[in-house]
Amino acid sequence: MSGDSTAKRPKLDSSQHEERVDWRSKKAERNEAKKRKKEAKLIKQLEKQKQLEDAKDSEAKLQSQNDRGRAYTVSVALPGSVLDNAQSAELRTYLAGQIARACVVFCVDEIVIFDEYGEDVKSVEGEFKGVGKKGNACIQLARILQYLECPQYLRKWFFPKHQDLQYAGLLNPLDSPHHMRIDEESEYREGIVLDRPSKPGKGSLVNCGMRKEVQIDKQLQSGLRVTVHLNKSQNNENKRYKGVVVAPHVPRTEGGLYWGYSVRLASCLSDVFTEGPYKDGYDLTVGTSERGNNIDQATLKPFKHLLVVFGGLQGLEASVDTDEKLDVTDPSVLFDLYLNTCPSQGSRTIRTEEAILISMAGLRQKITAAFSDVSNGSSQNL
Repeated sequence: MSGDSTAKRPKLDSSQHEERVDWRSKKAERNEAKKRKKEAKLIKQLEKQKQLEDAKDSEAKLQSQNDRGRAYTVSVALPGSVLDNAQSAELRTYLAGQIARACVVFCVDEIVIFDEYGEDVKSVEGEFKGVGKKGNACIQLARILQYLECPQYLRKWFFPKHQDLQYAGLLNPLDSPHHMRIDEESEYREGIVLDRPSKPGKGSLVNCGMRKEVQIDKQLQSGLRVTVHLNKSQNNENKRYKGVVVAPHVPRTEGGLYWGYSVRLASCLSDVFTEGPYKDGYDLTVGTSERGNNIDQATLKPFKHLLVVFGGLQGLEASVDTDEKLDVTDPSVLFDLYLNTCPSQGSRTIRTEEAILISMAGLRQKITAAFSDVSNGSSQNL
């Protein structure tokens, strides 16, 4: 009987034992696959969430750039005769450099050089023939100011060798935001349109002082100075960068960047007001004189275009007297504000390059206060 019962028991051979082990491993593999699938799904959700956050951050950054953009402009006007106070060519050049530095430090957008003697000077072509020659000082001052404002990598195209720039190497650099280094990253850059053929349907090539040329969105005449908005995403494997040409004021109005100054020549004091680049002119004008009102008691109203005018060696009175287009003798009637920006001065005279620094430093806080009041009022209205 025992032998029969033993014979009836099913025997597990080696193949059945192996199948049992394989089933367990398959189950473990199946669980591992589910786990990996779950992890991949979670990673995908996290990546999607990160993309949404990045999009929100970029939108907020763009909004902050628009918020910090500066809509108003600041212009400074001074006579070219200030160079007559320098005794040598080196000192004249250095004096022009001091004026440029003072204007850049306080983010001046336009420098107007007018002639106290009424000469019709509208171009910086020609040569400077010496101190005391009527009108020639305006030309030299304008040329040096333009030279300093131009980014270093563009000067060889726009400024050939000239006697007025003989001592330009003595000048301190402006180092303003649009004077880029070769590897410096920036949203905007200044460049020159190259005389190079491009493929049909493609824009012109521009040298922006980078290791690669920039291809813009349109065909332009070669030799033009342009402001380029570089694309945010650049493929480093491409031979060229990509960008879009924008107006020169865009870095200021949208990016909140100071983007240098323009230089304008006026034949007399009245032309400073009448020949401005803005459609509606300057809506706030300030004259500076030791006979003006104390700047400490002055307040500025919000403006679009501010003009600050400085006199020469003999003050604004001399400029008014020599201007045949003006019927007034008191310069204060020409301005919205006529200010003494350095009351109780310890010297009988203040040089023009000193007056620019003193006056702009005094006006800076008042400009900030004028626009902070506007922003506070608008936020309260909201």
